[in-house]
Amino acid sequence: MLILRTLHAGPLHGYAIARRIESNSEEVLSVEEGSLYPALQRLLRKGLVTAKWVAAGPKRRARVYQLTPLGRRQFAVDVDEFTRVMQTILRVIQPA
Repeated sequence: MLILRTLHAGPLHGYAIARRIESNSEEVLSVEEGSLYPALQRLLRKGLVTAKWVAAGPKRRARVYQLTPLGRRQFAVDVDEFTRVMQTILRVIQPA
């Protein structure tokens, strides 16, 4: 869900996705490469993002990820589900 939200603003390469999540969470969340790139591969396989290689300087390339229309719809579903679960948790832990 965090990756989809981050890509909602526009295409980014993996490192930029990780830094944006960390920055937007005020450094509370840390995104490790070992988690990010497998997650991006799962999103690619599900058709929620696309990826293309772009020039990133002399003799360098970066893989840039972009949200698909299906990814936008899935993000909305994920947010609804997350909200429902969080409201349920709050009902359980808050005193009556």
